[in-house]
Amino acid sequence: MKNKNLFLLILLASCWGPSFLFIKIAVAEVSPMLVAGFRIGIGAIVLNLILFVKKERLPLRLHFWKKVFVAGFFAQALPFTLINWGEQFVDSSLASLLNGLTPLSTIVLAQLMLKDEKMTRNKIREVFLGLLGLIILVAPSLVGGVTGTTQGILAITLAAISYGVGLVFIRKNLIDVPPIHAPAAQLLSVTAYLLPLAFLVTPEFSFSELSLDVIVSISVLGVFGTAIAFVLYFKLLERTSAGYVSMVTYLMPIYGVILGIVFLNEQLTVWMIFGATSILSGISLVNRRAQPSVRSFGENLDRSYYSQFR
Repeated sequence: MKNKNLFLLILLASCWGPSFLFIKIAVAEVSPMLVAGFRIGIGAIVLNLILFVKKERLPLRLHFWKKVFVAGFFAQALPFTLINWGEQFVDSSLASLLNGLTPLSTIVLAQLMLKDEKMTRNKIREVFLGLLGLIILVAPSLVGGVTGTTQGILAITLAAISYGVGLVFIRKNLIDVPPIHAPAAQLLSVTAYLLPLAFLVTPEFSFSELSLDVIVSISVLGVFGTAIAFVLYFKLLERTSAGYVSMVTYLMPIYGVILGIVFLNEQLTVWMIFGATSILSGISLVNRRAQPSVRSFGENLDRSYYSQFR
């Protein structure tokens, strides 16, 4: 059970880890809000097509869509836009470090909002062990000097906090919804307002001017970094805790290191090894204590609850 949780966490990191690279490529030609809107829109199309093929319908009750709207704003619309915008003014190493604030914000918010996720010394130790590994991992880049405006740093910091709010809200309100339905509805609701708003604020945008690299980058972000990623995200929240899922932000920079070695001929350093080891140690400790959620999409779903949406 716990090994499967760790496997799902690694898969989620595999979907999100390369995202910073594709975002950098996309925002070179497309506004940050449009990149977020296209990415979320593609994810919504993919998941809702799956539901259509499976002949399943989304819930129709208003209170469900209210929850989905709030979750989508804090888990996708706001942080995606902020990170896209912030990455124009902040180096990727600093962006990774700031994004690592997500687990800290998550355990604090979980303490306030979730009865089954109280803050403990072990949790704090494990989160800080992962954060230490993240600092070690990006330290060479930081020592060498980084570029980062106040606005960019603030944007990515707010995005990390927003991720924490979204994680805790979803863990509290949406984990008893059938598989794929919650992320499909969430992405659909965000697309409905974010994409029109993005076109409104960037009326000069033209599809004909997009390069192939940007089209591929946005497509990968939509399919892997959004559709598949959020199915894994919800599955993990069903099985574990918001704090556990937030640890994915510590795994993501490791993929940046791997991509740098493979595609940019960067050298594997002692710093990288120590940093990755510290991150993996923190996640391993969390995984040992991780308990499956009381509620489960596949096993413990209250069918009378589900039937009221049909």
